[in-house]
Amino acid sequence: MRSLQPFILATLIAFSANGIVATAQENSKAFQRIIDTSFAAHPATNGIIVSVATGNEKIWTYAVGKSQRNGAILNAEQPLLIASNTKTYVAAAILRLQEQKKLNITDPIANYLTTETRNCLVNDGYDIQKIKISHLLSHTSGIADYVDDGYFDFVNKNKKHRWTRKEQIVRATTVAKPLAAPQDTFQYADINYLLLTEMIEHITKKPFYTAIRELDKFETLGLNKTWFQTLEKTPQKTFALAHQYWNKYDWDTYDLDPSWDLYGGGGIAATNADLTRFFKYLFEGKIVADTAILSKMYTDVPCKTKTKYCMGMYKFTIAGMTAYYHGGFWGTDAIYFPELKTAISITILEKSERDLSSEICKAIAEILKAKNTK
Repeated sequence: MRSLQPFILATLIAFSANGIVATAQENSKAFQRIIDTSFAAHPATNGIIVSVATGNEKIWTYAVGKSQRNGAILNAEQPLLIASNTKTYVAAAILRLQEQKKLNITDPIANYLTTETRNCLVNDGYDIQKIKISHLLSHTSGIADYVDDGYFDFVNKNKKHRWTRKEQIVRATTVAKPLAAPQDTFQYADINYLLLTEMIEHITKKPFYTAIRELDKFETLGLNKTWFQTLEKTPQKTFALAHQYWNKYDWDTYDLDPSWDLYGGGGIAATNADLTRFFKYLFEGKIVADTAILSKMYTDVPCKTKTKYCMGMYKFTIAGMTAYYHGGFWGTDAIYFPELKTAISITILEKSERDLSSEICKAIAEILKAKNTK
């Protein structure tokens, strides 16, 4: 891999020369060079989209590459499947329900599930009075997932199979027994968030996707290019979804029925810019206004095994700064830096190349950090 570090160093020196701090225009030129350099060194990415929202400046978005292999040039406003980034939206909706005093995340999950789901879990050996909502949010419930090698193999052979949430919950309680007691073990599992969307429906008496749209204030905040694919209508005047790929199975998102990852573990389609806006608005208190409740999303959770996952996001250190992060299966990554009051989202269209995101993110963060310390 060609390192970006020499370029980053040269950029920082240029910005620091004579004590001059980079302007927004200089930043955007530097960001563009980082992305162009990354793409030139890694053409297998097929395409890269990056969005940066910092301070009160207008969101900056840039794309390079193709929207489809051997196809049209990638447009930065083309929406994408953000997959597991959806979990942050679900977690925010749950905390909004707590803000509205309609639940408490310390409540047992038994209080909010359908009889059918309760029976599935109990018959598989789970104590649903001991498993709390917070355990689902933090992936410390001990519930085994429906996603395993057999699941991927089935999806690969049955690309157009239309899954239901019920079918996935049943699979989770038939392919495996409980992993551990609640709060003992961190095990990232989509099943946790499928159960959360069922709870959202139980409380709001609305389809979970409609409730999440309202709870997360999509319309109020102008998140007009964000929707649950196939469950909601595509917004008007929206570009076609970019193709996203995984070369392990030779998958193209256009070939798969989205239902394999749709009911809360994933499911949202959005532009890279909308994903960035959501992360920034979330941490600015524009979605969950109660700061004590919002802070639960990025507070370490009690667990006997080591985990960097909190509730709907990870907490990492990037470029020497605390960063809150979630990624999605298809190569989408969203990061918020509280020190910089900045959100960055990066999409790599070939999943197997997504490790490049961390280098791009660090490069951009270091430029902004240098500016912030002047």
